[in-house]
Amino acid sequence: MLARHEDGAGLHHLVWRLGPGWRVCSSAVLGGGIGARAWILNAQVPGGYPRLDPDRHLAEIAAAEALDGQGAGLMTAADVTAYAVADDGGVTATVTSGLGVRGWAAVPAEGSAGALPPGTVNIVVVLPVALSDAALVNAVATATEAKVQALLDAGLDCSGTPTDAVCVAAPDPGAQPGEPFAGPRSRWGARLARSVHRAVLESALRQS
Repeated sequence: MLARHEDGAGLHHLVWRLGPGWRVCSSAVLGGGIGARAWILNAQVPGGYPRLDPDRHLAEIAAAEALDGQGAGLMTAADVTAYAVADDGGVTATVTSGLGVRGWAAVPAEGSAGALPPGTVNIVVVLPVALSDAALVNAVATATEAKVQALLDAGLDCSGTPTDAVCVAAPDPGAQPGEPFAGPRSRWGARLARSVHRAVLESALRQS
């Protein structure tokens, strides 16, 4: 966890320095998708975030921390110093959450065409084993399922916030196929689900 000052405000951000040989599958504002990533950044920004270029903003924060190469960057208006961490069988989940604006994913109203302000449940998961492309995507789905389960267990009537994001990091399989499955009943998917569930539940209960 690192600190910075922007426009007179004291803010914090979390950094994972993965180094070479890692892949990330994510919905991150910066560096989203599937690909080689050397770092992950989860940056706190002020409520009522005014900038229209969050990807550039995240790149500026990364550059200030000397984060070289391609990375994934997340944003949140939540207090990142209150992050929660859980480990299960070598799978580590780190969660920051701001649950002031929350609801259900499927609602009758039309969605917005533009980007929404950052608030968010941000989930970063690091696995010790390589995953196939399909398993990486499956891991994001498993993390999301576990998040919703944790929010319900915390007594919250919601599936999340409009701006939740997930990053799953795993070693690059290289010429090998990697683990083929990451669903909630697979070995590594089950560990991922339990770690995400515990971290989200801890974070959500702090706000209830």
